[in-house]
Amino acid sequence: MFTRPFIDSLDFARQGEEMRGEVLVAELPRLNDMLAVPEGKISYELRGLYDKDGKPQLELSLEGLCILRCQRCLEGLNFPIKLISRLRLVSDSDESDIDDDEMDSIPADKHLDVLSLLEEEMLLSLPIAPKHATGECQFAAEGLARPENPFTVLAGLKK
Repeated sequence: MFTRPFIDSLDFARQGEEMRGEVLVAELPRLNDMLAVPEGKISYELRGLYDKDGKPQLELSLEGLCILRCQRCLEGLNFPIKLISRLRLVSDSDESDIDDDEMDSIPADKHLDVLSLLEEEMLLSLPIAPKHATGECQFAAEGLARPENPFTVLAGLKK
C-alpha cells in the first residue's frame, strides 16, 4: 500500500513545484468501472505554474494504457492515454474566473488529492462508447456469423 499524494494547490503553483509518479490502474476505483481489465500503470507529472495573466495553474501530463470494454463485442480494447491538461486554480475571491470558457478551472484546495485529480482527468478523456475499428471485433475476427434478423425469423413463422 502506498500513501496518496496531497498538495496545497495554490502553494504548489506559486512555488513552481513538480511531482512525478506512477499509479496502478487498480488503485483508481471510479476508472475501474469503465475498464474490461483493471491492469497497467499510468505515469503522471504535475507542475505548478502561472499563465500569461499571472493566474496560478496546474499542468497535468498523463501517459499509459487502459483496456476498455468494446461496446460491440464486449471484449478488451487497448486505449492509449496521452493527455496534457492545464487547469486554472480559482480561489473563493476569484469566482468570476469560474465562468471563463477558454480554460478549465478547478477550485484551489489546501488538501488536493492528486490521484483523484488525475482519475477525473482520465475519465473526462475516455470515449463514451469505445469500439474496435470496423472488422476488428472478436466476432468479425473469428468469422462468426451475425445473429439472424429477428424480423426475418418472424416472417418465416407466418408461412
